[in-house]
Amino acid sequence: MYSKIQYISQGATALQQLEAIKNALDAGCTWVQLRYKNATETEVLELASKVKMVIEEYNCTYIINDYPHIAKEIDADGIHLGLDDMPVEQAREILESTKIIGGTANTLAHVMQRYKEQCDYIGLGPYRFTATKEKLSPVLGLKGYTDIMQKLKELNVQMPVYAIGGILQEDIPAMLRAGIYGVALSGLITNHPHKKELLTNLNILCNH
Repeated sequence: MYSKIQYISQGATALQQLEAIKNALDAGCTWVQLRYKNATETEVLELASKVKMVIEEYNCTYIINDYPHIAKEIDADGIHLGLDDMPVEQAREILESTKIIGGTANTLAHVMQRYKEQCDYIGLGPYRFTATKEKLSPVLGLKGYTDIMQKLKELNVQMPVYAIGGILQEDIPAMLRAGIYGVALSGLITNHPHKKELLTNLNILCNH
């Protein structure tokens, strides 16, 4: 059973990343994806190792964005692959079969591709414009999610689909009604002044 709330890490420097992750963990996050773009593989490995040491004190699933070799080296719980990243099949060969592989999707065709590739979960988005991503795919909005989730239901495709991209707390109830399994959040958690309270409310929202 996967956590319904994923925290996608933020921070321009390794120090900012580490701080943001610690704050999210202290607030009660149980799923962290390390996303450290515009850094070298060596820098990602260094940060990933530090995060691994911190995360071991918490009951938390730890996912690395991209870099299956790093995930293997530090024994993370899995990886998340963008559409332009390494093919899922190749990543599976690097990682143990028990490791989680998530995949990004933007359209129904992408979702079906990820389903055929046997991804464990899908990050479907973006919901709305977000400054976190540099090359943003077409925005889906609530209608986009509703249409895709309806189609998956008709096709009897069952896998956890997470909404991602500029999501606010008030967006979540309608998305859950549309059939989304959970939400992947970054800015909402990173920038919130009362993270613990936020996480408590989000967990109630997503798990009721």
